[in-house]
Amino acid sequence: MRVVDGVLAAGVAAVLLVAGLSGQHGPTALDPLGYALLVAGGLALVARRRAPIVVLAVTAVCALAYQAIGFEVPVVAYLFAVYAAVRAGHWVAALVASVLMLGAVPVAIFAAGAHDAGQAFTQARDVLQLAWLVAAGAAGEALRQAERRADEAERTREETARRRAGEERLHIARELHDSLTHQISVIKLQAEVAVHLARKRGEDVPDALLAIRDAGRDAARELRATLEALRDDDPVPPHGLDDVPDLVDRARAGGLDARLTIEGRCDDVPAAVSRTAYRIVQESLTNVARHAAAATASVRIDRRPGTLVIRVDDDGAATVDGVPGVGLTGMRERVTALGGRLRAGPRREGGFSVRAELPVDRPA
Repeated sequence: MRVVDGVLAAGVAAVLLVAGLSGQHGPTALDPLGYALLVAGGLALVARRRAPIVVLAVTAVCALAYQAIGFEVPVVAYLFAVYAAVRAGHWVAALVASVLMLGAVPVAIFAAGAHDAGQAFTQARDVLQLAWLVAAGAAGEALRQAERRADEAERTREETARRRAGEERLHIARELHDSLTHQISVIKLQAEVAVHLARKRGEDVPDALLAIRDAGRDAARELRATLEALRDDDPVPPHGLDDVPDLVDRARAGGLDARLTIEGRCDDVPAAVSRTAYRIVQESLTNVARHAAAATASVRIDRRPGTLVIRVDDDGAATVDGVPGVGLTGMRERVTALGGRLRAGPRREGGFSVRAELPVDRPA
């Protein structure tokens, strides 16, 4: 990037210098200063990424100075500085500076020897076109928004990848639990019963039987530890209801008109319910952004006696093909594991609705 900035700055400085050398004005003792100001204004652009406000001020001062000396050269460097400032998010500073420039350039031209104010304003219009100012600002804002959307898309892809990996680990844990835990428990139980009966009868317990019993205990303990490791898919503290406003803010920053309503106190909600509520809102808003083409979405969390109700509605184009997606299946599994209920489907008035009811007075 530094090489690109250096080439751009040198190119703008060269263009300004050529324009100053080819301009029609009487030679004065201040001509060397004017040429130096032209070159300095262009070279200042080399720092437009690191210090956009400083570059904006430097190019503005250089432009006004060489106009006052008598060089009627378009303020090209200042336009690039406006673009860089808006791209960096300093649109207020760029707007204020541009308004000041629109008033200061005619004054500088008049001070350089314009015959009357009308001529000064005419020359100022040629030097600093309002349309070019607007175009520079619009280009900077457009690129800033594009970069923000690209960063948001990258962050969303990373979050989706982590979530999918966590879901896959949880799926593996459930498969292992269903297929192995029961069988190992049966083996361990049968071995312990055989050992107990043998000792009750006063018989010698075979070493093989004792080995089977001990191996069953060890296998059950190691399998339980493995399942816990597979379920622990997030090294940082898990998200909960307190993080739902951040989800809504991120959805709003992505262009969705998202609203959040929370009714009742949620500070006594169990941790498992809080995590599930967060995941339901997260998955619902993700589906709205990816599939629904919705303009608005509402998230409502209602704390009722013994129940936490989460509802996410949107006005998008709901599509139902009879096969639930991975996200909806994951939500349903989470809700069912807590003993709750989940309903998801199109609304009569249009759009899609997800409603979950989670019990808060049942141990997780």
